[in-house]
Amino acid sequence: MLEVSGLEAGYGDGRVLFGVDLAVDGGEVVTLLGRNGMGKTTTLSTIIGIVRAEGGAIRFEGAPIHDLPPYRIARLGLGLVPEGRQIFPNLTVRENLVATARRGMEAKGRWTLDSMLDLFGRRTANAGDRARPDDKSTPAAARRSDRGLGAAYS
Repeated sequence: MLEVSGLEAGYGDGRVLFGVDLAVDGGEVVTLLGRNGMGKTTTLSTIIGIVRAEGGAIRFEGAPIHDLPPYRIARLGLGLVPEGRQIFPNLTVRENLVATARRGMEAKGRWTLDSMLDLFGRRTANAGDRARPDDKSTPAAARRSDRGLGAAYS
């Protein structure tokens, strides 16, 4: 489903990634581990098009995506849940889920507000509460489950 081979990327003249290879099949969970500054964020940011790949290839469902802009990659179903659970703190949990839902997913049966609330314990009382960055019940987790493939870490 997602294949990364020989990925190289960095910032300015500084190279951060040197030949990264990884593959993620549908329904599979893969974890990137490493100390601060080891390239976890750069790897994920490069996969979703925020950082430009300087070498290698990124393929999603067999098609190359390394030259696509981030919005096109997002439309394919790849997304990033940033560290620190960066959400919209002035919105409720429900509002965060609705605001970040991919358009058309409900019609395809992949995502509905009810299915996300069911999946994460149907906390309807909390769905109206303001979202907090430290709340692990989390709109971020629901955004990850949209396609079964995403990047999430904290």
